[in-house]
Amino acid sequence: MAFLASSRAQPQGATGVLVLADGTIVWGRGFGATGSAVGEVCFNTAMTGYQEVMTDPSYAAQIVTFTFPHIGNVGTNDEDFESRVEGAVGCVVREDVTLQSNFRSQAEFVEWMAKQGKIGISGVDTRALTRRIRLTGAPNAVIAHDPRGKFDLDALLGRAQEWPGLEGMDLAQSVSREHQEDWDGGYWRLGHGYDAAEREGKPHVVAMDFGSKDNIFRNLVKAGARVTVVPAKTSLDDIMALAPDGVFLSNGPGDPAATGEYAVPVIKALLEKDMPLFGICLGHQMLALAAGAKTTKMHQGHRGANHPVQRVGESWGETRDLVEITSMNHGFAVDGDTLPDGVEQTHVSLFDGSNCGIAVSGKKAFGVQYHPEASPGPQDSFYLFEKFVGMLG
Repeated sequence: MAFLASSRAQPQGATGVLVLADGTIVWGRGFGATGSAVGEVCFNTAMTGYQEVMTDPSYAAQIVTFTFPHIGNVGTNDEDFESRVEGAVGCVVREDVTLQSNFRSQAEFVEWMAKQGKIGISGVDTRALTRRIRLTGAPNAVIAHDPRGKFDLDALLGRAQEWPGLEGMDLAQSVSREHQEDWDGGYWRLGHGYDAAEREGKPHVVAMDFGSKDNIFRNLVKAGARVTVVPAKTSLDDIMALAPDGVFLSNGPGDPAATGEYAVPVIKALLEKDMPLFGICLGHQMLALAAGAKTTKMHQGHRGANHPVQRVGESWGETRDLVEITSMNHGFAVDGDTLPDGVEQTHVSLFDGSNCGIAVSGKKAFGVQYHPEASPGPQDSFYLFEKFVGMLG
């Protein structure tokens, strides 16, 4: 049985509920942690990688609807965390969670969700919920799980309606590292785990952590860099004191304009110093803000592992017009119509034509909206790390 209804009448066996701010009640079977959490409901079209999705800090304050109906067969393990800080607060799935069937799995997804404090609901008509998001936009909601099926719907609705939403919200500080850290993790190999990073004699990248995914740093290391990670609010003076050869601007959650209130002045100053810069996702958006463009809240966002992106910038030469299959996770975007003179649009989405990449003319500075480290292509976008590290020194 699949649930998606606005009725308050609770179906038999419903131990989970999603209460949208407009009063829609979505019943289901709860799993994972008990309790309730508030956030924005979005959808992700990937068929696998649900542990990586749930631990991606860019999903902070979000409830993920998985459009693929069978979630759980890969299981979970200690190697596939994208971060140990807050990620998605919950998820919604179609079928009851599948039992693990993977030699790398160390725990069932249901058990892992409970341990991580994340709430799940199964038995939901996720196609209907996805269509609703596509038609009306990503709603604010509260997700709740009680094994007894006891819910105060009025209280949950009030909480959903009082939550201000992601627009204007700076979440980077809540998921950023609190202290500077020398990144020592290398690339993963089957049967070997993660290699140790070699730091001696490598160009130095200082990475501003706005809610970063660990696999980004592993790819920077693989491309030949040594990486020092610093908190989101690190000052220009403190960054320069580390003697970087280049600065990386990480992904992260929330509204780039809000985070940009303290980050953009630093990025502008780095541009003025001709510091090589590379931004991914939120970092790309804040690089665009620093260069004079604007960002906007998207109707439904882009989230999944199958997003085609075309290279359109003249700077790509013979590789212009090539298409990359990319992974995306963003609810805000750079407004391509606001790019000023001297900022080239280098990539666009083939789904909706939205901006997916920029380069600053006369500077070693570029950014992409998608996640090259996520390997959906699987190696279509690795060249970006090599391009950045090649600029250093």
